[in-house]
Amino acid sequence: MFEPVLTQNIHRKDSERISTYLSHGGYQASRRALTEFTPDELIELVKQSGLRGRGGAGFPAGVKWSFMPKDPQVQKFLAVNTDEGEPGTFKDRHLVERDPHQVIEGVIITSYAIGATRAYVYIRGEFFLGVKRWIKAIADAYENGFLGSNIFGSKFNLDMSVHRGAGAYICGEETAMLESLEGKPGRPRMKPPYPTQSGLFSLPTIVHNIETLACVPHIISRGAEWFASIGTTESKGPKIFSVSGHINKPGNYELPLGTPLREIIFDHAGGIRNNNNLKSIIPGGASTPILTADQVDTPMAFETLEKAGSQLGTGGIVVMDETTCMVEVARRSTKFFAHESCGRCVPCRIGSLRLFETLERIESGQGLPDDIERALWIAENTDGNTFCPMGAALVNPARSTIMKFREEYEYHLTHKKCMVNTQ
Repeated sequence: MFEPVLTQNIHRKDSERISTYLSHGGYQASRRALTEFTPDELIELVKQSGLRGRGGAGFPAGVKWSFMPKDPQVQKFLAVNTDEGEPGTFKDRHLVERDPHQVIEGVIITSYAIGATRAYVYIRGEFFLGVKRWIKAIADAYENGFLGSNIFGSKFNLDMSVHRGAGAYICGEETAMLESLEGKPGRPRMKPPYPTQSGLFSLPTIVHNIETLACVPHIISRGAEWFASIGTTESKGPKIFSVSGHINKPGNYELPLGTPLREIIFDHAGGIRNNNNLKSIIPGGASTPILTADQVDTPMAFETLEKAGSQLGTGGIVVMDETTCMVEVARRSTKFFAHESCGRCVPCRIGSLRLFETLERIESGQGLPDDIERALWIAENTDGNTFCPMGAALVNPARSTIMKFREEYEYHLTHKKCMVNTQ
């Protein structure tokens, strides 16, 4: 029987307070990490656990840690990504607002392992409560000696502060976030060099998602074998799935990686509202290709979703029922991505607008005979031809809905209206 660990504290009264966190064993994992382990031992432990980044890319955390230079004379940073701009995703916001100390403890352990003495929190500017909770939690951690100088008598020093972003989707990309942290426009950098070589202020930096950091204290306290025993062969550990859309019980659900979509939707999230039929699912946030109803038994893991033609992404599951027009889904999603383009690349800056215009024309009943092929041509010539992964993200909604629901596009062109009865 799986018992949630990342979300076990958030339902307690005053869960955001340090007193609540301490009364349930808080900061014991970081104390143990700093007094019983060397940095190299911690890196090896996280490698053995199989922890992969929870922000979308899924890169092995321990491997990323090992890329940091070992020279103690080199200043190193940890950048904490709380931007969470992916539509359909709200897990990180929940963690920060309800259990920030769990994340701070992960920051302490990670910083010690990689030799960072400075941690910067980057948070979406609209998360007003999250900002307040971060500021209060960091201040309380300093007051209790968990941040600052000589933490736990280990001679390890760590300073931490929180910084608000300006609400740009692109700042979820790690190098764009670093640019924004430096006070510049949020635009992705050329890689290589990677942040572990030249990151914040051109110094070695690890960028981690909130949920990734929240996993770290539990790996220390429960062991790498415990963490690796959860999930699948390639996707290990618990995962918080954000479930929204045409669902009876929207919310965040912590479950093992590899849990089938059917179980998440019907057993945990209460099934489809109004007893309607399931039509399609976005499995990992708006930038991931959709799945059809007959793919509902797909396990939510990195490798299984890739095999199904999509991605795990952030684990933001958007459920759509039979009343949904898939052309409208693609139109709205593409409008969002066109608005959020940083404008650096022509395929992204112009291609997103042309794609949106094409979809809007189809949806409004004014589509041209070759608009479906035009949309696919734009998608093909945008994906892989942009500076960052935004190119693939912005075309996935249109491309995947055309591939899976082409008959709806054709109906719009032929009958100049939608085939879905939404009344």
